[in-house]
Amino acid sequence: MALSRSYLPSLPLLSATTFLILSAVVHANYPSPSILTLVNNCPFPIWPAIQPNSGHPVLERGGFFLNALTHRSFPAPTQPWSGRIWARTHCTQNGPHFSCLTGDCGGRLECNGAGGATPSTLAQIDLHQGGPRDLFSYGVSLVDGFNVPMTITPHKGHGQCPVVGCKANLLATCPDPLKVKSPKGVVACKSGCEAFGTDKLCCRNHYNSPQTCRASSYSQFFKRACPTTFTFAYDSPALMHQCSSPRELKVIFCP
Repeated sequence: MALSRSYLPSLPLLSATTFLILSAVVHANYPSPSILTLVNNCPFPIWPAIQPNSGHPVLERGGFFLNALTHRSFPAPTQPWSGRIWARTHCTQNGPHFSCLTGDCGGRLECNGAGGATPSTLAQIDLHQGGPRDLFSYGVSLVDGFNVPMTITPHKGHGQCPVVGCKANLLATCPDPLKVKSPKGVVACKSGCEAFGTDKLCCRNHYNSPQTCRASSYSQFFKRACPTTFTFAYDSPALMHQCSSPRELKVIFCP
């Protein structure tokens, strides 16, 4: 199941294996572009992945290694751009083959536009250019499940600029039917859709509308722990926030 099927709750069609959006543009008041920073506050290494939506360029070759307690910053694109960000964990290199227990993007270090395997905590960026101010709409989604805590923090922005996301380690409390187990222990927590595959839990076919797609006991597990995240396909659009002209937007893993 690939991360490339993520949609915004405000779009006409939103699959249950998807999540949310985040949008950005560079403000003219700043002499240099706004900055995107990925921060690894985890006590273990991660391999962040960045996938553009169709028609947009790959940023930072789509993925890289990020050691514990380090970060990587790069300019936000100055042209319209959209995509998604997630963390890969428990990755290994065996000769030419690279693989991760969570978030794997086809066995490569640099995803180069490829989507990743779920379950993964997910953020999506959608850059729009125009108007007197640049705008970041942003959020964090657990619609596709969870692998690491994640928050999004805007700096020096205007308007609605809260810190949003999930700080809880849900691997410790994940219900048994949702656990992804490995020799390393529980490495991820599935969505109800991925665990059981029913139309109702996946909000598809008859359930693919705001009127028929409802929160389940499984999505409510995520919502109770992380109320500012999207937890099912037609979750409240009010969970999206718009921050005008932030100087920097940080995606923080294990905040």
